[in-house]
Amino acid sequence: MRSSAKVVIVGGGVSGLSALYHLTLEGWTDVMLLERNELTSGTTWHSAAQCPQLAFNQLLLLLRKYTIGLYKELAEDPDYPINYHHRTGGMRLITDQDNMDASHHIISVAKGLGIEFDLLDPAEAVRRNPLINQDGLLGALWDDLDGDIDPAQLCQALARRARKAGAEITRNCPVTGLIQKPNHEWVVHTDRGNVEAEHVVIAAGYRANEVGEMLDITYPVISLEHMYFVTEDIPDLLARDTRVPMVRCPRDTFYMRQEKKGLLVGIYEEDCKTFGMDGIDPDFVNALCPDDLDRLLPKMEPIFERLPCLQEVGIKSVVNGPIAYAADAGPLVGKQPGRRNLWSMNGIRVGIGEGGGYGKMLAQMMVHGETEWDSWQLDPRRITSFANTEYTALKSIEDYQMEFQWHLPHEHRPAGRPAKTTPLYPVLQAQGAAFGVVNGWERTSFYKPSSDFVEEHSYHFCNWHDVVAAEVAAVQTRVGLAELSGFNRFEITGPRAAAWLDSLTCSKLPKSPGRVGLCYFLSCNGNIDAEATVVKFSEDRLWYCSAAAAEDHDMDWLTERLPSGSDIRITSLTNTHTVLIIAGPQARALMDAACPRTSFAQADFPWMTARSCFVGHVEAMVMAVSFSGEQAFEVHIPNIQLHAAYLALTRAGEAHGLAHFGMYAIESMRMEKGYGHWKGDFITEFNPIEAGLERFVDLSKSFPGKAGLERQIALGNRRNRVLLALDSTTTPAHAGETVFDGDKPVGTITSAAWGYRVRQNLVMAYVDPAQAGIGTELSVLLIGQKTGATVVAPCLYDPEHAIPRGRA
Repeated sequence: MRSSAKVVIVGGGVSGLSALYHLTLEGWTDVMLLERNELTSGTTWHSAAQCPQLAFNQLLLLLRKYTIGLYKELAEDPDYPINYHHRTGGMRLITDQDNMDASHHIISVAKGLGIEFDLLDPAEAVRRNPLINQDGLLGALWDDLDGDIDPAQLCQALARRARKAGAEITRNCPVTGLIQKPNHEWVVHTDRGNVEAEHVVIAAGYRANEVGEMLDITYPVISLEHMYFVTEDIPDLLARDTRVPMVRCPRDTFYMRQEKKGLLVGIYEEDCKTFGMDGIDPDFVNALCPDDLDRLLPKMEPIFERLPCLQEVGIKSVVNGPIAYAADAGPLVGKQPGRRNLWSMNGIRVGIGEGGGYGKMLAQMMVHGETEWDSWQLDPRRITSFANTEYTALKSIEDYQMEFQWHLPHEHRPAGRPAKTTPLYPVLQAQGAAFGVVNGWERTSFYKPSSDFVEEHSYHFCNWHDVVAAEVAAVQTRVGLAELSGFNRFEITGPRAAAWLDSLTCSKLPKSPGRVGLCYFLSCNGNIDAEATVVKFSEDRLWYCSAAAAEDHDMDWLTERLPSGSDIRITSLTNTHTVLIIAGPQARALMDAACPRTSFAQADFPWMTARSCFVGHVEAMVMAVSFSGEQAFEVHIPNIQLHAAYLALTRAGEAHGLAHFGMYAIESMRMEKGYGHWKGDFITEFNPIEAGLERFVDLSKSFPGKAGLERQIALGNRRNRVLLALDSTTTPAHAGETVFDGDKPVGTITSAAWGYRVRQNLVMAYVDPAQAGIGTELSVLLIGQKTGATVVAPCLYDPEHAIPRGRA
């Protein structure tokens, strides 16, 4: 066994082997994998091994598309062919209108990626798979590339190719310790000796938290038992020469595929069971949990109705094994928060179906610093420390019980809530707040007009549409208050802290004390990696404020770039402070009344400045910034005094018609201003020039990613961010959907909202440069219908920003 390697991977399932193979493809061959037992002896060996292309977002669609292509290539290798039922075909059954609308949505998303799905009517669904009963079917979403693969053969094929490229695999070699050296490299302890490594990848499946204990890490990952059964031979299948297509059912949460001349049927039951919460037997290897078919009985009747053939045959075998789930059902693939040179491939719920893509993605991150896709949806840093094991269990059970039931727009499911709240949570709840969730924080979406109002979720404009219109009108004509819980803020202090931060951003840092600026930070290839509002108090003290979800991402980004031996300190205020937003034409009058020791006159407190003020008796940091386009202030308050400051502001607002507003109103107003947001509109797939952020780029200075950005500029824009106005007044668009020029896909929507002040249905999208000119006529698919879309000016509401400047 090697005593050193550039990379050591811990875990020999499909995830670890995919990472190993793809690292060799990307040029790192001094890599090794350590497996405590035999390869595939964890979850991989008992996987149902389905390989669908269908998924519910762009990234997973791309990962699955790549994975299918890889498996096809492996299966056709003449030196080591493997058993892969490629293009059996599969269908997702549609039994209600929400699922029909969701199917139209994903068809639109897929078209922009060069992926085609079809909608089948019930008769055609039955013609393709005569085992199903069409009663209650509205149709089916057809995936032509769906199939299944032999998991053991797949993993041996990956291992074989990795070994041929120079990688080493050591089986029956448990890792007993992981120690990081001061230079951020690692010593990996095993019972066969130590291995020194520059990087470590943890791909430990259901034993992730056993390995995590060696690192003092608790991954937001637990495992659940999952059962499938295999039937005896079915007469209809004995009579067929071809395999029947796969079936997945959102209503009854089951899947079905052919297994020889019987069926393999997996069920996601309500009475599900966690696995290993109190530890796992060291000898649980190539093992299963006890059969427990009684748990499945409540689901069996509707499944028998859908698949009548099951009533005529017996069950030949039952498989009940653990599957790992992360706290939001998405895997953790990428950098481990707060650690250098430590990488995660954990919480892999769909290891076979997406494993090829995960391996490629991780290898590109490690070797090149970023991947070709924006990987935030899978980044381990998206789930922060609030997601402990108990919370993860609650969310994982909920996700398991609702398998195949795609989230509707704006839907935040109830398990594990509330996880993080400010002191105002019960106060705003009493005001009628309807909450969503951002990084665990309960954040107001809108205010219910009555106590019995229930928020709808659908692909159409919902019952809160007019409610949000009234909130926007109050902000536009009077003054409104919104709580922005979880807003990320770091205090950066130390000698020449401003000069250091200035060296990291492609933007101009605010020059004078008390000034506020918007700054961007780039990846090594010049794409957008981070966005922050920066407040400069002095050369030695700044605030760095960013999106709530960016808490761990941005802390890593900054701390990894601290100069060696620096006295600069970064202190997180994210969980100790909250922002209250005061916005509207009466905002300055309200603030004058609430803060009598400070003048909020335009000349005394202009746009893009900040200062410490007393709100009543509470000392707060106040910034004159506006995401709404109105006169506005962000009031940053310590949580221990948040309620006191809220009372001072609301009492002062009584004379000015103060109203409360939520995130739906903010989303509408920022769209009218053409303001993008991080990881929605600003992602690592595009650079700031393509994103329309030229004014925030200073090429006269040095900064990380400059060379990559200059290379991209020389090649020309791949796409341009534009604002589109849609012809529809009844149906909104949704992120991920495709923009067309005729029948040709030319762009992708990143965000959308109704603009209440400009009375237009708005979409932000990246489109081909040839279609980016103002006035260009395009179209989008709205629930299966082509709808006209026109490129409009990038800012429709107060394009000169006269209102916040006090010039309107």
